[in-house]
Amino acid sequence: MISMAVHRNLLRLRGFCMTPTERLLVYPFMVNGSVASCLRERSESQSPLDWDKRKRIALGAARGLAYLHDHCDPKIIHRDVKAANILLDEEFEAVVGDFGLAKLMDYKDTHVTTAVRGTIGHIAPEYLSTGKSSEKTDVFGYGVMLLELITGQRAFDLARLANDDDVMLLDWVKGLLKDRKLETLVDSDLDSNYIEEEVEQLIQIALLCTQGSPMDRPKMAEVVRMLEGDGLAERWEEWQKEEMVRQEFNHTHYLNSNWIIADSTSHVPPDELSGPR
Repeated sequence: MISMAVHRNLLRLRGFCMTPTERLLVYPFMVNGSVASCLRERSESQSPLDWDKRKRIALGAARGLAYLHDHCDPKIIHRDVKAANILLDEEFEAVVGDFGLAKLMDYKDTHVTTAVRGTIGHIAPEYLSTGKSSEKTDVFGYGVMLLELITGQRAFDLARLANDDDVMLLDWVKGLLKDRKLETLVDSDLDSNYIEEEVEQLIQIALLCTQGSPMDRPKMAEVVRMLEGDGLAERWEEWQKEEMVRQEFNHTHYLNSNWIIADSTSHVPPDELSGPR
């Protein structure tokens, strides 16, 4: 079934080999490794990913996931979307790989319940707490991957504790945005060679993708359109209005920011955080 998923932004299964002792899947070699390796494990002779490449990677990965969700029958849910699973070909085109955790879904199903698999920092809260995965699980993982692209940081990093920062990348980003520290957030490898407005747009898309409720997250096809410049401003404005209503209802303080309202757990009483999330 996976070999039938053919798209320029998906890793094409070339074949397989079975012996009494081995089962091998054969894929084309991706000469530039993964997004994760280019961000955090590159050699001194290797140039960092520039901003234009990062934007292309974001769009290519979104197109690949949208194809899995909307153009495969049954639809395919990846379930482990992260920078390490976005591979790069010789042209630095994004190729979504590693379908080892993927689930094939019948259109009649709204979700699949199974043992939770994935990577810490990328797992959607509803999947972690209930074991139910859907295409919106992938959208959450994609949102975190976008933050990896922008910041160059790991989704889960205990080293951030040394600076009294959040170990979860999503929480760390929200904390910086609350204080309007955009320059601290962007990967230092970019050396200020980026367009601030485009960074803000990608962060907005990432935050829309990582909302707590799967129903509130956009579909990957919508993410593709927003990355192409269609509909982000309207969706972001709508979300901000909903956040204002929610925050007023919960008697929380409205954050003093002209473009970001953090969907944070910082105002939730400790007893409400004690259960599964």
